[in-house]
Amino acid sequence: MVKMTLDNPASVAAPFGDRFAHVARVDVGGGALLMLTGQVAVDDHGEVVAPGDAGKQAERIFEIVGGLLEAHGSSLAGVLHIRTFMTSLDDLPAYGAVRRRLFPAPGQNPPASTTVEVSRLFLPGAVLEIEVTAVAP
Repeated sequence: MVKMTLDNPASVAAPFGDRFAHVARVDVGGGALLMLTGQVAVDDHGEVVAPGDAGKQAERIFEIVGGLLEAHGSSLAGVLHIRTFMTSLDDLPAYGAVRRRLFPAPGQNPPASTTVEVSRLFLPGAVLEIEVTAVAP
């Protein structure tokens, strides 16, 4: 049996939660597939964290992603694919440094990845938006 749930876990602030679900969860058999919407580096009130700083924004985004995954019984070790939207590929070294620190989990290969340069994101000062697909046991 397959069951789908759209969710904004109470344990993670969802400043834009009234506009969309942050997690789509598809339960299949003994586990679940988690699809996280694009996350940007915002604080609990929706204000951009470290405008223009890709490294600090990556840190904040993965903190949010980690909380969303944890709320569903997963972690960064369960990440299958990361899709990154960047306003400048010149920020790739700062973003890559954060990624290399967080991935791969010990004994694993890094997740599949797609990175795309875009002209802008919907919040002024945001330079990264990250979507994640993960599994939960």
